[in-house]
Amino acid sequence: MLATTAAEAARRFGDRIAYVTPQGWSLSYRDVDRLSDEVAVGLARRGIGRGDVVALVLPPGAEYLLGYLGAAKLGAITAGVNTRLTDTERRAVIERADPRLTLVLPDAGTEVGTAAADQVVAAPADELAGCLAGLRIPGESPPPIEAAPDDPVAIVFTSGTTGTPKGALYCHRQLDFITHTDAGDGWGGGTRTFAGTSFAHLGFMTKLEGSLRRGSTTFIMERWSAEESLRLIAREHMTSAAGVPTQLALMLAHPDFDRFDLSSVRFIIVGGGPVTPGLAQEARARFDAQLATRYSCTEAGIGLGTAFDDPPEDAVESVGRPHHAVDLAVLDDDDQPVQPGEVGAVCLRSPAVMTGYWRDADATADAFTADGFVRTGDVGFVDDQGRLQLAGRSREMYVRGGYNVYPVEVEAVLSRAPGVAGIALAPRVDRVMGEIGVAVVVPTDPSRPPSLDSLRDRGRRDLAAYKLPEAIVITDALPLTPMDKLDRATLGQMASTDPDAGASS
Repeated sequence: MLATTAAEAARRFGDRIAYVTPQGWSLSYRDVDRLSDEVAVGLARRGIGRGDVVALVLPPGAEYLLGYLGAAKLGAITAGVNTRLTDTERRAVIERADPRLTLVLPDAGTEVGTAAADQVVAAPADELAGCLAGLRIPGESPPPIEAAPDDPVAIVFTSGTTGTPKGALYCHRQLDFITHTDAGDGWGGGTRTFAGTSFAHLGFMTKLEGSLRRGSTTFIMERWSAEESLRLIAREHMTSAAGVPTQLALMLAHPDFDRFDLSSVRFIIVGGGPVTPGLAQEARARFDAQLATRYSCTEAGIGLGTAFDDPPEDAVESVGRPHHAVDLAVLDDDDQPVQPGEVGAVCLRSPAVMTGYWRDADATADAFTADGFVRTGDVGFVDDQGRLQLAGRSREMYVRGGYNVYPVEVEAVLSRAPGVAGIALAPRVDRVMGEIGVAVVVPTDPSRPPSLDSLRDRGRRDLAAYKLPEAIVITDALPLTPMDKLDRATLGQMASTDPDAGASS
Protein backbone atom coordinates (compact mmCIF):
# COMPACT_ATOMS: atom_id res chain seq x y z
CA MET A 1 0.00 0.00 0.00
CA LEU A 2 1.31 3.46 -0.86
CA ALA A 3 0.90 4.92 2.63
CA THR A 4 2.70 2.11 4.46
CA THR A 5 5.39 1.89 1.76
CA ALA A 6 6.19 5.60 2.15
CA ALA A 7 6.53 5.17 5.92
CA GLU A 8 8.72 2.08 5.60
CA ALA A 9 10.91 3.74 2.97
CA ALA A 10 11.45 6.66 5.37
CA ARG A 11 12.47 4.22 8.10
CA ARG A 12 14.85 2.27 5.86
CA PHE A 13 16.38 5.05 3.77
CA GLY A 14 16.04 8.06 6.08
CA ASP A 15 18.05 11.01 4.79
CA ARG A 16 18.90 9.42 1.44
CA ILE A 17 17.83 11.76 -1.37
CA ALA A 18 14.62 10.51 -2.94
CA TYR A 19 13.85 13.34 -5.39
CA VAL A 20 15.64 16.36 -6.75
CA THR A 21 13.13 18.95 -7.91
CA PRO A 22 13.19 21.02 -11.12
CA GLN A 23 13.95 24.02 -8.88
CA GLY A 24 17.13 22.32 -7.63
CA TRP A 25 16.27 21.45 -4.04
CA SER A 26 15.84 17.90 -2.80
CA LEU A 27 13.62 15.73 -0.62
CA SER A 28 14.92 12.85 1.47
CA TYR A 29 12.83 9.74 2.02
CA ARG A 30 12.09 11.04 5.50
CA ASP A 31 10.93 14.36 3.98
CA VAL A 32 8.62 12.58 1.54
CA ASP A 33 6.84 10.71 4.32
CA ARG A 34 6.68 13.64 6.75
CA LEU A 35 5.48 16.23 4.25
CA SER A 36 2.89 13.92 2.69
CA ASP A 37 1.55 13.31 6.22
CA GLU A 38 1.16 17.07 6.63
CA VAL A 39 -0.53 17.33 3.22
CA ALA A 40 -2.92 14.53 4.20
CA VAL A 41 -3.97 16.42 7.34
CA GLY A 42 -4.45 19.59 5.30
CA LEU A 43 -6.62 17.75 2.80
CA ALA A 44 -8.65 16.16 5.62
CA ARG A 45 -9.35 19.61 7.09
CA ARG A 46 -10.75 20.59 3.72
CA GLY A 47 -13.15 17.68 3.88
CA ILE A 48 -11.25 15.08 1.87
CA GLY A 49 -11.71 11.49 2.97
CA ARG A 50 -11.97 7.93 1.77
CA GLY A 51 -13.27 7.64 -1.77
CA ASP A 52 -13.09 11.36 -2.59
CA VAL A 53 -11.32 12.39 -5.80
CA VAL A 54 -8.43 14.85 -5.72
CA ALA A 55 -7.39 16.16 -9.13
CA LEU A 56 -3.74 17.19 -9.58
CA VAL A 57 -3.42 19.68 -12.44
CA LEU A 58 0.30 20.07 -11.84
CA PRO A 59 3.56 19.58 -13.74
CA PRO A 60 6.04 16.96 -12.53
CA GLY A 61 7.42 18.09 -9.18
CA ALA A 62 7.34 17.71 -5.41
CA GLU A 63 3.84 19.20 -5.27
CA TYR A 64 2.42 16.41 -7.41
CA LEU A 65 4.33 13.72 -5.51
CA LEU A 66 3.18 14.92 -2.08
CA GLY A 67 -0.38 15.54 -3.25
CA TYR A 68 -0.64 11.97 -4.54
CA LEU A 69 0.82 10.41 -1.39
CA GLY A 70 -1.20 12.70 0.87
CA ALA A 71 -4.45 11.71 -0.81
CA ALA A 72 -3.52 8.01 -0.61
CA LYS A 73 -2.94 8.33 3.15
CA LEU A 74 -6.60 9.34 3.50
CA GLY A 75 -7.97 6.65 1.21
CA ALA A 76 -8.76 9.29 -1.39
CA ILE A 77 -8.37 8.82 -5.16
CA THR A 78 -5.90 10.84 -7.20
CA ALA A 79 -6.79 11.87 -10.75
CA GLY A 80 -3.72 13.10 -12.63
CA VAL A 81 -4.26 15.78 -15.27
CA ASN A 82 -1.48 16.45 -17.76
CA THR A 83 -0.74 20.19 -17.76
CA ARG A 84 0.28 20.01 -21.42
CA LEU A 85 -3.31 19.40 -22.47
CA THR A 86 -5.20 22.33 -23.93
CA ASP A 87 -7.68 24.23 -21.74
CA THR A 88 -10.55 22.43 -23.44
CA GLU A 89 -8.97 19.03 -22.90
CA ARG A 90 -8.19 19.77 -19.25
CA ARG A 91 -11.77 20.84 -18.58
CA ALA A 92 -13.08 17.65 -20.20
CA VAL A 93 -10.78 15.48 -18.08
CA ILE A 94 -11.69 17.27 -14.85
CA GLU A 95 -15.39 17.07 -15.58
CA ARG A 96 -15.04 13.34 -16.08
CA ALA A 97 -13.02 12.93 -12.86
CA ASP A 98 -15.56 15.03 -10.90
CA PRO A 99 -13.09 15.87 -8.10
CA ARG A 100 -13.97 17.20 -4.68
CA LEU A 101 -10.73 19.20 -4.64
CA THR A 102 -8.28 20.30 -7.31
CA LEU A 103 -4.65 21.32 -6.91
CA VAL A 104 -3.74 23.80 -9.66
CA LEU A 105 -0.97 26.12 -10.77
CA PRO A 106 -1.24 29.84 -9.92
CA ASP A 107 -2.00 30.85 -13.50
CA ALA A 108 -4.75 28.27 -14.05
CA GLY A 109 -7.50 30.80 -13.28
CA THR A 110 -11.00 29.42 -13.74
CA GLU A 111 -10.04 27.25 -16.70
CA VAL A 112 -9.87 24.09 -14.59
CA GLY A 113 -11.97 24.94 -11.58
CA THR A 114 -15.56 24.77 -12.77
CA ALA A 115 -16.04 21.10 -11.92
CA ALA A 116 -14.33 21.13 -8.52
CA ALA A 117 -15.96 21.92 -5.17
CA ASP A 118 -12.67 23.30 -3.86
CA GLN A 119 -9.47 24.55 -5.47
CA VAL A 120 -6.01 24.94 -3.96
CA VAL A 121 -3.29 26.88 -5.72
CA ALA A 122 0.03 25.00 -5.60
CA ALA A 123 2.87 27.21 -6.77
CA PRO A 124 6.16 25.37 -7.42
CA ALA A 125 8.34 26.07 -4.37
CA ASP A 126 11.91 27.37 -4.35
CA GLU A 127 12.75 25.45 -1.17
CA LEU A 128 11.52 22.53 0.90
CA ALA A 129 9.78 24.68 3.53
CA GLY A 130 7.61 26.39 0.93
CA CYS A 131 6.33 23.24 -0.76
CA LEU A 132 2.51 23.22 -0.49
CA ALA A 133 2.90 25.52 2.52
CA GLY A 134 -0.68 26.75 2.20
CA LEU A 135 -2.07 23.21 2.44
CA ARG A 136 0.24 21.36 4.84
CA ILE A 137 -0.38 21.29 8.59
CA PRO A 138 3.18 21.22 10.03
CA GLY A 139 3.98 18.50 12.53
CA GLU A 140 0.66 16.68 12.09
CA SER A 141 0.01 13.15 10.84
CA PRO A 142 -3.25 11.52 9.77
CA PRO A 143 -4.60 8.47 11.59
CA PRO A 144 -3.64 5.25 9.78
CA ILE A 145 -6.29 3.81 7.50
CA GLU A 146 -7.21 0.21 6.85
CA ALA A 147 -6.94 -0.13 3.08
CA ALA A 148 -8.61 -3.02 1.26
CA PRO A 149 -7.16 -4.46 -1.96
CA ASP A 150 -10.10 -3.21 -4.00
CA ASP A 151 -10.01 0.34 -2.63
CA PRO A 152 -9.37 2.72 -5.56
CA VAL A 153 -6.16 4.79 -5.53
CA ALA A 154 -5.53 6.37 -8.92
CA ILE A 155 -7.31 7.44 -12.10
CA VAL A 156 -4.94 7.42 -15.08
CA PHE A 157 -6.33 9.12 -18.15
CA THR A 158 -5.70 7.84 -21.65
CA SER A 159 -3.87 10.05 -24.12
CA GLY A 160 -7.11 10.96 -25.89
CA THR A 161 -5.77 10.39 -29.42
CA THR A 162 -9.06 8.71 -30.37
CA GLY A 163 -11.48 10.99 -28.51
CA THR A 164 -12.05 12.42 -25.05
CA PRO A 165 -9.61 10.81 -22.58
CA LYS A 166 -11.03 8.02 -20.44
CA GLY A 167 -9.92 7.41 -16.86
CA ALA A 168 -8.47 3.97 -16.11
CA LEU A 169 -9.10 3.15 -12.45
CA TYR A 170 -6.37 1.42 -10.43
CA CYS A 171 -6.87 -0.04 -6.96
CA HIS A 172 -4.39 -1.22 -4.35
CA ARG A 173 -4.42 -4.77 -5.67
CA GLN A 174 -3.24 -3.70 -9.14
CA LEU A 175 -0.61 -1.31 -7.77
CA ASP A 176 0.71 -3.96 -5.37
CA PHE A 177 0.95 -6.50 -8.17
CA ILE A 178 2.78 -4.05 -10.45
CA THR A 179 5.12 -3.11 -7.60
CA HIS A 180 6.14 -6.65 -6.76
CA THR A 181 6.37 -7.60 -10.43
CA ASP A 182 8.55 -4.60 -11.19
CA ALA A 183 10.62 -4.21 -8.01
CA GLY A 184 10.47 -7.68 -6.49
CA ASP A 185 9.71 -8.46 -2.85
CA GLY A 186 12.82 -6.89 -1.39
CA TRP A 187 13.96 -3.35 -0.63
CA GLY A 188 16.86 -1.38 -2.03
CA GLY A 189 18.84 -1.74 -5.23
CA GLY A 190 17.79 1.62 -6.60
CA THR A 191 19.87 3.78 -8.91
CA ARG A 192 20.11 7.42 -9.92
CA THR A 193 17.63 8.19 -12.66
CA PHE A 194 15.48 10.97 -14.07
CA ALA A 195 11.74 11.36 -14.58
CA GLY A 196 11.07 12.82 -18.01
CA THR A 197 7.34 12.30 -18.58
CA SER A 198 4.17 13.70 -17.02
CA PHE A 199 3.45 12.41 -13.52
CA ALA A 200 -0.16 11.97 -14.68
CA HIS A 201 1.10 9.18 -16.95
CA LEU A 202 0.76 5.47 -16.19
CA GLY A 203 4.44 5.09 -15.29
CA PHE A 204 4.54 7.41 -12.28
CA MET A 205 1.00 6.72 -11.06
CA THR A 206 1.39 2.94 -10.96
CA LYS A 207 5.11 2.60 -10.22
CA LEU A 208 5.68 5.16 -7.46
CA GLU A 209 5.43 2.44 -4.84
CA GLY A 210 8.13 0.40 -6.56
CA SER A 211 10.41 3.42 -6.79
CA LEU A 212 10.00 4.03 -3.05
CA ARG A 213 10.85 0.40 -2.29
CA ARG A 214 14.02 0.54 -4.38
CA GLY A 215 15.35 3.67 -2.69
CA SER A 216 16.23 5.35 -5.98
CA THR A 217 17.25 8.98 -6.40
CA THR A 218 15.13 10.60 -9.10
CA PHE A 219 15.84 13.92 -10.79
CA ILE A 220 12.51 15.46 -11.80
CA MET A 221 12.26 17.29 -15.10
CA GLU A 222 9.29 19.66 -15.29
CA ARG A 223 9.55 19.76 -19.07
CA TRP A 224 11.68 17.14 -20.77
CA SER A 225 14.40 18.24 -23.17
CA ALA A 226 17.07 16.24 -24.94
CA GLU A 227 19.87 18.54 -23.84
CA GLU A 228 18.90 18.49 -20.15
CA SER A 229 18.49 14.69 -20.24
CA LEU A 230 21.96 14.24 -21.72
CA ARG A 231 23.41 16.70 -19.23
CA LEU A 232 21.84 14.85 -16.28
CA ILE A 233 23.04 11.46 -17.51
CA ALA A 234 26.60 12.76 -17.91
CA ARG A 235 26.75 14.82 -14.72
CA GLU A 236 25.17 12.21 -12.45
CA HIS A 237 26.87 9.23 -14.11
CA MET A 238 23.55 7.46 -14.62
CA THR A 239 23.77 3.85 -15.67
CA SER A 240 20.49 3.77 -17.59
CA ALA A 241 18.61 5.99 -20.01
CA ALA A 242 14.87 5.56 -20.32
CA GLY A 243 12.03 7.20 -22.21
CA VAL A 244 9.53 6.93 -25.01
CA PRO A 245 10.93 6.36 -28.53
CA THR A 246 10.51 10.04 -29.43
CA GLN A 247 12.67 11.12 -26.50
CA LEU A 248 15.37 8.63 -27.42
CA ALA A 249 15.34 9.85 -31.03
CA LEU A 250 15.63 13.49 -29.93
CA MET A 251 18.61 12.71 -27.70
CA LEU A 252 20.39 10.96 -30.55
CA ALA A 253 19.59 13.86 -32.89
CA HIS A 254 20.99 16.49 -30.52
CA PRO A 255 23.92 18.24 -32.26
CA ASP A 256 26.14 17.95 -29.16
CA PHE A 257 25.33 14.30 -28.41
CA ASP A 258 28.90 13.14 -28.94
CA ARG A 259 30.27 15.84 -26.66
CA PHE A 260 28.56 14.44 -23.57
CA ASP A 261 30.35 11.76 -21.55
CA LEU A 262 27.74 9.00 -21.62
CA SER A 263 30.14 6.16 -20.84
CA SER A 264 28.28 5.37 -17.60
CA VAL A 265 25.18 4.25 -19.52
CA ARG A 266 24.89 0.49 -19.68
CA PHE A 267 21.18 0.05 -20.33
CA ILE A 268 18.54 1.76 -22.46
CA ILE A 269 14.85 1.16 -21.71
CA VAL A 270 12.25 2.23 -24.26
CA GLY A 271 8.50 2.13 -23.66
CA GLY A 272 5.31 3.97 -24.48
CA GLY A 273 5.36 2.92 -28.14
CA PRO A 274 7.20 0.72 -30.62
CA VAL A 275 10.81 1.57 -31.35
CA THR A 276 11.75 1.43 -35.02
CA PRO A 277 14.64 -0.85 -36.00
CA GLY A 278 16.70 2.08 -37.22
CA LEU A 279 16.32 3.89 -33.91
CA ALA A 280 17.12 0.79 -31.86
CA GLN A 281 20.28 0.07 -33.82
CA GLU A 282 21.49 3.67 -33.67
CA ALA A 283 20.82 3.89 -29.93
CA ARG A 284 22.78 0.72 -29.20
CA ALA A 285 25.72 1.85 -31.28
CA ARG A 286 25.99 5.45 -30.10
CA PHE A 287 25.29 4.84 -26.41
CA ASP A 288 27.31 1.60 -26.57
CA ALA A 289 24.68 0.04 -24.32
CA GLN A 290 22.16 -2.77 -24.20
CA LEU A 291 18.57 -1.96 -25.13
CA ALA A 292 15.29 -3.40 -23.89
CA THR A 293 11.70 -2.57 -24.81
CA ARG A 294 8.56 -2.37 -22.72
CA TYR A 295 5.03 -2.61 -24.11
CA SER A 296 1.73 -2.01 -22.38
CA CYS A 297 -1.15 0.47 -22.47
CA THR A 298 -2.93 2.72 -19.98
CA GLU A 299 -5.56 0.05 -19.35
CA ALA A 300 -3.21 -2.93 -18.91
CA GLY A 301 -0.66 -1.76 -16.34
CA ILE A 302 2.06 -4.16 -17.50
CA GLY A 303 2.44 -6.20 -20.66
CA LEU A 304 5.38 -7.42 -22.72
CA GLY A 305 9.02 -6.62 -23.19
CA THR A 306 12.48 -7.79 -24.03
CA ALA A 307 15.29 -8.52 -21.59
CA PHE A 308 18.82 -7.15 -21.81
CA ASP A 309 20.16 -10.67 -22.32
CA ASP A 310 17.69 -11.54 -25.09
CA PRO A 311 19.06 -11.80 -28.65
CA PRO A 312 19.70 -8.24 -29.87
CA GLU A 313 17.28 -8.62 -32.76
CA ASP A 314 14.33 -9.16 -30.38
CA ALA A 315 14.13 -5.47 -29.45
CA VAL A 316 14.61 -4.48 -33.09
CA GLU A 317 11.98 -6.73 -34.62
CA SER A 318 9.36 -6.90 -31.85
CA VAL A 319 8.06 -5.66 -28.51
CA GLY A 320 9.05 -8.93 -26.94
CA ARG A 321 7.16 -11.67 -25.17
CA PRO A 322 4.52 -11.51 -22.44
CA HIS A 323 5.66 -11.11 -18.87
CA HIS A 324 5.24 -14.41 -17.00
CA ALA A 325 2.06 -13.11 -15.29
CA VAL A 326 0.51 -11.74 -18.50
CA ASP A 327 -1.71 -13.53 -21.00
CA LEU A 328 -1.50 -12.31 -24.60
CA ALA A 329 -4.23 -12.88 -27.17
CA VAL A 330 -4.41 -11.77 -30.81
CA LEU A 331 -8.06 -11.79 -31.82
CA ASP A 332 -10.23 -11.30 -34.89
CA ASP A 333 -13.36 -9.12 -35.11
CA ASP A 334 -15.38 -11.84 -33.34
CA ASP A 335 -12.87 -12.05 -30.45
CA GLN A 336 -11.61 -15.40 -31.69
CA PRO A 337 -7.87 -16.17 -31.79
CA VAL A 338 -6.23 -15.71 -35.17
CA GLN A 339 -3.66 -18.13 -36.53
CA PRO A 340 0.00 -17.53 -35.59
CA GLY A 341 1.48 -15.00 -37.97
CA GLU A 342 -1.89 -13.42 -38.80
CA VAL A 343 -2.63 -9.82 -37.86
CA GLY A 344 -5.31 -9.24 -35.25
CA ALA A 345 -6.29 -7.12 -32.26
CA VAL A 346 -3.73 -7.24 -29.43
CA CYS A 347 -5.34 -7.99 -26.05
CA LEU A 348 -3.78 -8.46 -22.59
CA ARG A 349 -4.95 -10.08 -19.37
CA SER A 350 -3.24 -10.01 -15.95
CA PRO A 351 -3.83 -8.99 -12.31
CA ALA A 352 -2.45 -5.57 -13.29
CA VAL A 353 -5.28 -4.71 -15.68
CA MET A 354 -7.42 -1.73 -14.67
CA THR A 355 -10.65 -2.22 -12.75
CA GLY A 356 -12.47 -0.25 -15.45
CA TYR A 357 -13.02 3.25 -16.74
CA TRP A 358 -14.00 5.76 -14.10
CA ARG A 359 -17.78 6.23 -14.15
CA ASP A 360 -18.13 4.91 -17.69
CA ALA A 361 -19.75 1.48 -17.68
CA ASP A 362 -20.37 1.40 -21.43
CA ALA A 363 -16.72 2.16 -22.31
CA THR A 364 -15.60 -0.41 -19.73
CA ALA A 365 -17.77 -3.10 -21.30
CA ASP A 366 -16.34 -2.28 -24.72
CA ALA A 367 -12.77 -2.41 -23.42
CA PHE A 368 -12.93 -6.02 -22.22
CA THR A 369 -13.58 -9.31 -23.94
CA ALA A 370 -15.82 -11.93 -22.38
CA ASP A 371 -12.70 -13.73 -21.16
CA GLY A 372 -11.36 -10.69 -19.30
CA PHE A 373 -8.79 -9.52 -21.85
CA VAL A 374 -8.43 -5.77 -22.21
CA ARG A 375 -8.21 -4.37 -25.72
CA THR A 376 -5.03 -2.37 -26.24
CA GLY A 377 -6.20 -0.72 -29.47
CA ASP A 378 -3.12 -2.06 -31.26
CA VAL A 379 -2.98 -4.64 -34.01
CA GLY A 380 -0.13 -7.07 -34.53
CA PHE A 381 0.88 -10.70 -34.84
CA VAL A 382 2.87 -13.31 -32.95
CA ASP A 383 5.86 -14.51 -34.94
CA ASP A 384 7.36 -18.01 -35.04
CA GLN A 385 9.51 -17.20 -31.98
CA GLY A 386 6.59 -16.18 -29.80
CA ARG A 387 7.34 -12.47 -30.04
CA LEU A 388 4.68 -9.84 -30.61
CA GLN A 389 5.24 -7.64 -33.63
CA LEU A 390 3.04 -4.57 -33.84
CA ALA A 391 1.46 -3.39 -37.07
CA GLY A 392 -0.06 -0.20 -35.68
CA ARG A 393 -3.21 1.10 -34.04
CA SER A 394 -6.44 -0.43 -35.21
CA ARG A 395 -7.77 3.00 -36.20
CA GLU A 396 -4.57 3.96 -38.03
CA MET A 397 -4.93 1.33 -40.73
CA TYR A 398 -5.82 2.67 -44.15
CA VAL A 399 -6.93 0.90 -47.31
CA ARG A 400 -5.13 1.37 -50.63
CA GLY A 401 -6.89 -0.18 -53.58
CA GLY A 402 -8.60 -2.77 -51.37
CA TYR A 403 -5.46 -3.72 -49.42
CA ASN A 404 -4.94 -2.94 -45.73
CA VAL A 405 -1.79 -0.96 -44.86
CA TYR A 406 -0.51 -0.64 -41.29
CA PRO A 407 1.77 2.41 -40.87
CA VAL A 408 3.98 0.98 -38.11
CA GLU A 409 4.97 -1.96 -40.32
CA VAL A 410 6.08 0.41 -43.08
CA GLU A 411 7.83 2.78 -40.67
CA ALA A 412 9.84 -0.09 -39.21
CA VAL A 413 11.34 -0.81 -42.64
CA LEU A 414 11.84 2.75 -43.88
CA SER A 415 13.45 3.92 -40.63
CA ARG A 416 16.58 2.12 -41.84
CA ALA A 417 16.74 4.04 -45.11
CA PRO A 418 19.77 6.30 -45.64
CA GLY A 419 19.25 9.90 -44.61
CA VAL A 420 16.23 9.20 -42.37
CA ALA A 421 16.37 10.51 -38.80
CA GLY A 422 12.65 10.03 -38.21
CA ILE A 423 9.73 8.85 -40.29
CA ALA A 424 6.00 8.31 -40.03
CA LEU A 425 3.41 7.20 -42.56
CA ALA A 426 0.00 8.84 -42.96
CA PRO A 427 -2.81 8.28 -45.46
CA ARG A 428 -3.96 10.81 -48.04
CA VAL A 429 -7.24 10.57 -49.93
CA ASP A 430 -6.75 9.53 -53.55
CA ARG A 431 -9.48 9.52 -56.18
CA VAL A 432 -8.19 6.33 -57.80
CA MET A 433 -6.83 4.21 -54.95
CA GLY A 434 -9.06 5.54 -52.20
CA GLU A 435 -6.05 6.26 -49.98
CA ILE A 436 -2.31 6.33 -50.51
CA GLY A 437 0.59 6.49 -48.08
CA VAL A 438 2.56 9.70 -47.47
CA ALA A 439 5.99 9.46 -45.83
CA VAL A 440 6.57 12.33 -43.41
CA VAL A 441 10.34 12.42 -42.97
CA VAL A 442 12.80 14.15 -40.66
CA PRO A 443 16.12 14.04 -42.59
CA THR A 444 19.49 13.51 -40.93
CA ASP A 445 20.82 16.31 -43.17
CA PRO A 446 18.17 18.95 -43.96
CA SER A 447 20.21 20.15 -46.95
CA ARG A 448 20.13 16.68 -48.51
CA PRO A 449 16.81 15.01 -47.61
CA PRO A 450 16.04 11.54 -48.94
CA SER A 451 13.92 11.33 -52.06
CA LEU A 452 10.67 9.45 -52.48
CA ASP A 453 12.37 7.12 -54.98
CA SER A 454 15.14 6.26 -52.49
CA LEU A 455 12.56 5.37 -49.84
CA ARG A 456 10.62 3.21 -52.25
CA ASP A 457 13.80 1.47 -53.41
CA ARG A 458 14.67 0.66 -49.79
CA GLY A 459 11.14 -0.43 -48.95
CA ARG A 460 10.48 -2.77 -51.86
CA ARG A 461 13.00 -5.29 -50.52
CA ASP A 462 10.72 -6.07 -47.57
CA LEU A 463 7.29 -4.65 -48.38
CA ALA A 464 4.60 -5.35 -50.94
CA ALA A 465 4.29 -2.60 -53.56
CA TYR A 466 0.90 -1.42 -52.26
CA LYS A 467 2.48 -0.62 -48.87
CA LEU A 468 5.12 1.74 -50.26
CA PRO A 469 4.64 5.51 -49.83
CA GLU A 470 3.53 7.43 -52.90
CA ALA A 471 4.31 10.94 -51.67
CA ILE A 472 6.79 12.52 -49.30
CA VAL A 473 6.73 15.49 -46.93
CA ILE A 474 9.96 16.78 -45.38
CA THR A 475 9.71 18.31 -41.90
CA ASP A 476 11.97 19.49 -39.09
CA ALA A 477 10.23 17.34 -36.46
CA LEU A 478 7.40 14.84 -36.21
CA PRO A 479 4.32 16.18 -34.35
CA LEU A 480 3.84 14.94 -30.79
CA THR A 481 0.94 14.63 -28.37
CA PRO A 482 1.15 15.97 -24.77
CA MET A 483 2.36 12.46 -23.83
CA ASP A 484 5.28 12.78 -26.29
CA LYS A 485 3.76 10.16 -28.57
CA LEU A 486 3.37 10.55 -32.30
CA ASP A 487 0.38 12.79 -33.03
CA ARG A 488 -1.31 10.87 -35.84
CA ALA A 489 -4.08 13.45 -36.24
CA THR A 490 -1.66 16.29 -36.94
CA LEU A 491 0.41 13.94 -39.10
CA GLY A 492 -2.65 13.33 -41.26
CA GLN A 493 -3.09 17.07 -41.72
CA MET A 494 0.55 17.40 -42.78
CA ALA A 495 0.13 14.59 -45.28
CA SER A 496 -2.90 16.26 -46.82
CA THR A 497 -1.62 19.83 -47.16
CA ASP A 498 -0.07 19.50 -50.61
CA PRO A 499 -1.71 16.71 -52.64
CA ASP A 500 0.69 17.17 -55.58
CA ALA A 501 4.00 17.42 -53.72
CA GLY A 502 6.28 14.48 -54.33
CA ALA A 503 3.59 12.23 -55.77
CA SER A 504 4.91 9.23 -57.62
CA SER A 505 3.53 7.77 -60.79
